[in-house]
Amino acid sequence: MTGRPVVSGDGASVRGVEPVPTDDRVRCDWGNSAPEYVTYHDEEWGTPLHGDDALFERLCLEAFQSGLSWITILRKRPAFRAAFAGFRIDAVAGFTADDEARLMADAGTVRNRAKIAAAVRNARAAQQLPEGLSALLWSFAPTVPRPRPATLADVPATSPESAAMAKELKRRGFVFVGPTTAYALMQATGMVDDHVATCFRATRPGAQVGSAAGIRDHG
Repeated sequence: MTGRPVVSGDGASVRGVEPVPTDDRVRCDWGNSAPEYVTYHDEEWGTPLHGDDALFERLCLEAFQSGLSWITILRKRPAFRAAFAGFRIDAVAGFTADDEARLMADAGTVRNRAKIAAAVRNARAAQQLPEGLSALLWSFAPTVPRPRPATLADVPATSPESAAMAKELKRRGFVFVGPTTAYALMQATGMVDDHVATCFRATRPGAQVGSAAGIRDHG
């Protein structure tokens, strides 16, 4: 996973992909590589997202993306939402073996038994968080600005914060989340801002949008 959304996960490259004709705005290179990416780049990626269910959805989708291109998940997102009860934590936590069998038969999503089971297990783990999933995840958002990436090659795949997030999630009972998945989640939900310097969305040089608390001691 490179953390770049063309990729937000598998390290896939945009080399050899013809840019999609759009307006005159300059974007991160991947943002012009497919019509769905234009909208995703302009309206979602790097925009701060809060809320337990909203972040649970993104956590699940990043896990389902592992080994696939992000565009596959993006195109299947409506089907995912329908199949997973809108990614409401309480609803998914109540899924039974029959639900998992139903999901394995649903060609509209990704039929991977381990990933489906992980989504259910993670919903149950999220229910047990006294502070809530959103507060826990945002507690790992960095507070110290770093230089804005000049090109995609400068965008990291992991960070100390994403490694700490993954470690804490695993301690809390979550599965199928590692430092690269955690970093992609942080990028996608605005915990870090990795729009490259020339991108029209790079409004604040070196800006990071983390919470004021920084990384808490979760021990």
